[in-house]
Amino acid sequence: QVQLVESGGGLVQAGGSLRLSCVVSGRFLSINSMGWYRQGPGKQRELVAAITGGGSTNYADFVKGRFTISRDNAKNTVYLQMNSLKPEDTAVYYCNAVLQSSVWSWNNYWGQGTQVTVSS
Repeated sequence: QVQLVESGGGLVQAGGSLRLSCVVSGRFLSINSMGWYRQGPGKQRELVAAITGGGSTNYADFVKGRFTISRDNAKNTVYLQMNSLKPEDTAVYYCNAVLQSSVWSWNNYWGQGTQVTVSS
């Protein structure tokens, strides 16, 4: 059973910072890409940032220069450092990972989400 467990969400004032973490556990051969998505009230889930196994990163335009994604492969963990937070960053943040389940099988997994609320 694979699990993705997020932590680090909470309430912060505008301009503040938070660091999200997501630990992947369970049975799998390797982790390919990892990423963070978010879903604000009444909105669709959207990509925030992603990182490949080789460390290449991709950011949504609305977080470029403010958020940084990183990963620790030894710990099966992906991080999202969020600086200069804005009220519009308020959302549930979800961790995502593409895992190799077997030699021929890759599967997409999601965490349960962590709430980030930015007050003005």
